[in-house]
Amino acid sequence: MKSFAIVALGIVGVMALAQPAAAGEESATLAVPAINLGFITRYVAEDEGFWKKQGLDVKVQHIQGIGSMNAVIAGSVDFSMSSGPSITRANARGQKLTALATSISESDEYIIIRKEIAEAAHFDPNASLAERGKILKGKTIATGGAAAIPDIVLKAVQKIAGVPRDDVTTTPMQPPEFMAAFSRKAIDGFVSGPPFSQQALIEGTGVLVSDSAKGEPKQYSPVSSALLLARASFCPEHRSICQKMVHGIVEAAKFIHEHKPETLAIIKKNFKLEDKVVEASYEALKAMTPVPPVTTPKSLENADLLNIAAGFMTEKDKLPSYAAIIDNEFTK
Repeated sequence: MKSFAIVALGIVGVMALAQPAAAGEESATLAVPAINLGFITRYVAEDEGFWKKQGLDVKVQHIQGIGSMNAVIAGSVDFSMSSGPSITRANARGQKLTALATSISESDEYIIIRKEIAEAAHFDPNASLAERGKILKGKTIATGGAAAIPDIVLKAVQKIAGVPRDDVTTTPMQPPEFMAAFSRKAIDGFVSGPPFSQQALIEGTGVLVSDSAKGEPKQYSPVSSALLLARASFCPEHRSICQKMVHGIVEAAKFIHEHKPETLAIIKKNFKLEDKVVEASYEALKAMTPVPPVTTPKSLENADLLNIAAGFMTEKDKLPSYAAIIDNEFTK
């Protein structure tokens, strides 16, 4: 919540991107916190022209971790694709944001450990998550950023496994940095979603500790991820922009389910990966992409519970109700 330096960089980036929209065209800015396929609806909406066809020019800016949501709070961008834990934590602290569309209905965060570490520990992939999570003790794990959803999921699994918070060293990294560090054994593991988790598994360099495709950790499933959000005051003042923005996400989610070859082509265009990795990533994402991408109170309550388990909120901070911060009007 305090990443105002990152927000400042985001402001500069958005200003650099800003260009006059075509006559009669509206414009919007969107911040995304990481470069991975958890934000596949954004890639599909862009590449298939779902926003352009409605007369909406969307400029995308990458601002790491919770900095993307902080940019929305600061008013430097209109929308971000953040996470359930981020929006509930912000609202609990008086920063009024509205959930507009949940693109992914699980955390989309897989915990991966190096294969040789798992083998040396006689790791049992069929054991309970509480048992599997014990392998994290004493390890160095890359996450997308402090208090971002990869970090939150890691700390929640630590709690389930009884591994004290300080017994795992976390380092905020983005791909390709953490993939390079993983390859040269500078880190013991990482927390991320497709395609990087699938890449490590298919290449045989990594082993799953926690599997998001199975809803793990299951006590916090479902949970909103790749959540399109805006300031609470934005959509009442810019109804047309919100309608077009959300409609692009709705069409993208539907497209993912109905047009596999075209979606695979979009993945390949944006991520230069082997076909097996692309295929595995697609199947995982399809299973976690709701149609339509509505946000439910349960998916935000589980986000709050994740925050509490990870130590970023206390029980008394939990929101009493979630309907007030959800607007599914534009997903219909």
